[in-house]
Amino acid sequence: MKDLFDRIIENKGPLGKWASQAEGYFVFPKLEGPISNRMKFQGKEVITWSINDYLGLANLPEIKKVDSEAALEHGAAYPMGARMMSGHTDYHEQLERELAKFVKKEASYLLNFGYQGFMSVIDSLVTKADIIVYDVDAHACIIDGVRLHMGKRFTFKHNDAESLEKNLERATKLAEQTGGGILVISEGVFGMRGEQGILKEIVALKKKYKFRLLVDDAHGFGTLGKTGAGAGEEQGVQDDIDVYLATFAKSMAGIGAFVAADKEIIDYLKYNMRSQMFAKSLPMVFVKGALKRLEMLRTKPGLKAKLWENVNALQNGLKERGFDIGTTSSCVTPVYLSGSIPEAMALVKDLRENYGIFCSIVVYPVIPRGMILLRLIPTATHTMDDINETLDAFSAIRERLHNGTYKRLSAAVAAAMGE
Repeated sequence: MKDLFDRIIENKGPLGKWASQAEGYFVFPKLEGPISNRMKFQGKEVITWSINDYLGLANLPEIKKVDSEAALEHGAAYPMGARMMSGHTDYHEQLERELAKFVKKEASYLLNFGYQGFMSVIDSLVTKADIIVYDVDAHACIIDGVRLHMGKRFTFKHNDAESLEKNLERATKLAEQTGGGILVISEGVFGMRGEQGILKEIVALKKKYKFRLLVDDAHGFGTLGKTGAGAGEEQGVQDDIDVYLATFAKSMAGIGAFVAADKEIIDYLKYNMRSQMFAKSLPMVFVKGALKRLEMLRTKPGLKAKLWENVNALQNGLKERGFDIGTTSSCVTPVYLSGSIPEAMALVKDLRENYGIFCSIVVYPVIPRGMILLRLIPTATHTMDDINETLDAFSAIRERLHNGTYKRLSAAVAAAMGE
């Protein structure tokens, strides 16, 4: 019999095996200074395109004032205990009412974190007799939530209505045998590619099939729709989303999340979501901070307007220069290039060291082998100078990628990796 740790020592995992080459620079990097369009990386100023502070709220004086006053009044611990036992306050209820109104639902319930909360919502909504049908490119929190499900689940091809319908046919036949129901799960915005989920097409299938729709709108909340209520509002189907989830970690620049739905569904979740029943309540500093941030979303439409001015300038500039940004229909801006992992490492180091551009890099196994994805997140704090400098830098690094400069620079790394 093997020691449990033998596998861990022998196989560090698809990402962990590169830790010695990547940690501290390509993964687990340290950005320092106030959260903004320009920060410090290893002592040098860089234009930051990897911070999800879409509306630029994180470092606003009025936001920091509320955060600091709440911390001074309540500390980091209050309220103590789980919501059901001793961690419930009027402010938690106020935030839930305001969130529900903002996303046009009857009620909402706070979650301590988006990831754990979304997993728990999925687990609470279904029984062994029910069937889950979800987009194959769903976020890891959805995949992990589905893994908790003891019943059947099917994936449909990414944003493919025909594939969804085929799986709904399978799920319907199975549900008739088990006596269960069907839960369809998609995202408002897919965070890697930037595509909106095909919510309108999914909702249209409700006329033919009986199912409930759950949408994770982490990247759409605050950035899409006339009022910022998200991808459902943008596509005109917010009322047809049965369970709506969003996090505070993107547009709200904070900690926490929420689920919104009809009051009867929220009441059920309040008493059955294990991740909230057995976890400490969201601290007051985050609750009061979220109330202020939500107020800013409602009363400062100029923040979203500025965000989209920057998004359009960046994305149009990239397309005009011949870059492939896929089919993004959100703020998320992917740039697709071709190259090996060693070339990607040399390219990103060049961007950071010589051009002062910091963006996220995604390579195999997250995306297909031979592809490099540079992911940019525009915010309301970016300037046209930031955008123009970045466009010039991207043109330069593409030329070096094509002429083999990065291949030569990365030869030693490639040899060590066996590529």
